[in-house]
Amino acid sequence: MFKTQDLHVRELVRLSTPRAVKAEFPMTEAASAIVARSRERVIRILRQDDPRLLVVVGPCSIHDEKSALDYATRLAALRQEFADRMEIIMRVYFEKPRTTIGWKGLINDPHLDGSQDIEAGLKIARRLLLEIVGLGLPAATEFLDPIVPQYIADLVTWAAIGARTTESQTHREMASGLSMPIGYKNATDGSLQIAIDAMGAARQPHSFLGIDQDGVTSIVRTNGNPDGHIVLRGGRARTNYDAESIREAETVLKKSNLPPVLMVDCSHANSAKQFARQEDVWRSVIEQRLGGTRSLVGVMIESHLHEGNQPFPRPVNELRYGVSITDACVSWETTERMLRWGYEALAKGGKTSAMVAV
Repeated sequence: MFKTQDLHVRELVRLSTPRAVKAEFPMTEAASAIVARSRERVIRILRQDDPRLLVVVGPCSIHDEKSALDYATRLAALRQEFADRMEIIMRVYFEKPRTTIGWKGLINDPHLDGSQDIEAGLKIARRLLLEIVGLGLPAATEFLDPIVPQYIADLVTWAAIGARTTESQTHREMASGLSMPIGYKNATDGSLQIAIDAMGAARQPHSFLGIDQDGVTSIVRTNGNPDGHIVLRGGRARTNYDAESIREAETVLKKSNLPPVLMVDCSHANSAKQFARQEDVWRSVIEQRLGGTRSLVGVMIESHLHEGNQPFPRPVNELRYGVSITDACVSWETTERMLRWGYEALAKGGKTSAMVAV
């Protein structure tokens, strides 16, 4: 008999089941309330029943628990301070899609040494989410591997499907069953249609292969996820946060019978990969909102404790604390300045207060 399978597989390692990991790091009553209520508030913003601005802000990727919690503690205080004008959620990204190769994120390689200890990565991710949500701070993430949500999705308020995976049928099916609002990024070339197709597809029921809480391969049947929106992140040829691009996106969404609500990603192509330019994009979005552009309901900012990024891979003991090892980020000082300027501008320009419980 000829060997015809696993020709390129070196090893299969069984993981703890989602049920076992959740038993080790259980959801608390307080955390479940924070997640459920923050999801409801985000949905109200997407449906334009809540006039506040959705702000997803935080590191490009999480690689260090200590700096992530340091950042979260600071952001939780601003969330409270600015709650009447903004729904602030922390970017807590554990998975990184790669154009070619590179570090795939904390879940895949939590020790930053190429050991790919995914079991440890899943547990660290869940523990960290529990700590962040325990601060009263909702969390946002990008889902890349379709198995990962079974381990951590109950702790996530908002999720993204990234520019490299929005076209993927697997990710559209996954999104149709996720329990939180989803942002679909436009393609890396700047085109919108792929993200609009993804948003429409994920609103429909699907059946696909997945795992249950005991890790058993199962048929997953979904109802469809109605709480989606487009994330404008620019493209190779142009940015797409300007007024003309916003009007174009609104028009295409309406023609597709989809809600014309948009989030602008201040980073990536919209900032031409120049992290400091995120502040210019942020100011433009706030000014457009104040000018009456109701479709602009959300903004995303890549921010860390210290600005820029640092080369990786390298020995862990050589890494600078609070500096991104993936995309360059604005510093905490710049982040606070941006958020405070935006809050004050919205407070001056708004006619009504939207006080909510946080």
